Amino acid sequence: MTSACPDRCFASGQFGRLSIRPCHGVCRAPRKRPVRLRAAYHRTHGIRYFHGCYYVGDDQLRGITREHKGADHILAALRSIRAARPGGYRLFVIMDTLAADKTPAIRRWARRENAGLCFTPTNASWANPVEAQSGPVRTFVMGGSDHRNHPALARKLQACLRWRNAHARHPGVLAAQRRERARLRSDRQQRWGPPKPEAA
Repeated sequence: MTSACPDRCFASGQFGRLSIRPCHGVCRAPRKRPVRLRAAYHRTHGIRYFHGCYYVGDDQLRGITREHKGADHILAALRSIRAARPGGYRLFVIMDTLAADKTPAIRRWARRENAGLCFTPTNASWANPVEAQSGPVRTFVMGGSDHRNHPALARKLQACLRWRNAHARHPGVLAAQRRERARLRSDRQQRWGPPKPEAA
């Protein structure tokens, strides 16, 4: 499907939890007196979730930070997909098997807008193309960071998306995606090929 008609394929998913705290990572630093992570901090800002949508054919990633994750935010993301591809022709949206992805409102929208909802198998989130796109976000936004608040983190996320979409084939972006795919597969003790059958 993604190779036959990539311009009609999209992937939707959530990335989080995002909390305001120092994060380890690799970054450029001066040789003398580098900036170090704080040893004491309080998580008084709550958490946020990044709702992302990956345009497979265009190799573009778009998203927004939300305070909660729920069916209403997912439906808003699906509507933005159809708004970007008007015309009424068939669309395919790859999604995880979350309960919020299968609400009656979302299924009604899919029937009305001629969209096919393609759910990944249970415990196979690595099969969703949007999951690998969180690798560059982890590397370039969260790694080696100490954001002051959620608005500052959201601005950094949007700046990262603009740069990533302008440099989608950058070696650093591709390497971060490969590392994220390997991490997702290693969580299931699987690195190559289709999923191994569960032991009886």
